Amino acid sequence: MPKINGNEIRPGNVLEHNGGLWAAVKVDHVKPGKGGAFAQVEMRNLRNGSKLNERFRSADKVEKVRLEQKDQQFLYEDAGMLVLMDTETYEQVQLSAELLGERRPFLQDGMMVVVEYHEEEALNASLPQKVTCKIVETEPVVKGQTAANSFKPAILDNGVKVMVPPFVGQDEDIIVNTETMEYSERA
Repeated sequence: MPKINGNEIRPGNVLEHNGGLWAAVKVDHVKPGKGGAFAQVEMRNLRNGSKLNERFRSADKVEKVRLEQKDQQFLYEDAGMLVLMDTETYEQVQLSAELLGERRPFLQDGMMVVVEYHEEEALNASLPQKVTCKIVETEPVVKGQTAANSFKPAILDNGVKVMVPPFVGQDEDIIVNTETMEYSERA
């Protein structure tokens, strides 16, 4: 694995540190008035989700880990495990539903999911950035209400609550951004 200097760490990098795999969430480069510069790195453990703040000087060497990304198709869920199929080899794998966290309700049958592997271990799964959902409950549309920053609550067909513009009504399809979990546009 390639080693990088402490000042080359960027958000999103996966590092091997203290015997674990950590994703750099936030990186601040600090230049104190006295002493050498360093990178203050907030990291999240990819195996158990714990967080760690660490300082790396430019002379410190850390191992940068490359994760293999595979597109896999979601088939079904069974007892808290997601069953996914590799579209090239048709091999089925089971992953914990906890890998998706709060984005789990947006997973739909047949959806393509990007799974990141380190050797044979699945560490992360990500959904497409935009997903189409149907509104099952919201306040009725009010004619002439076109204020730019007004939003109203709506419940989607997957049970998730999002804020939508006042012109969007019940039984309409909308596109939701799965990263921010917010309304994006009408479908």
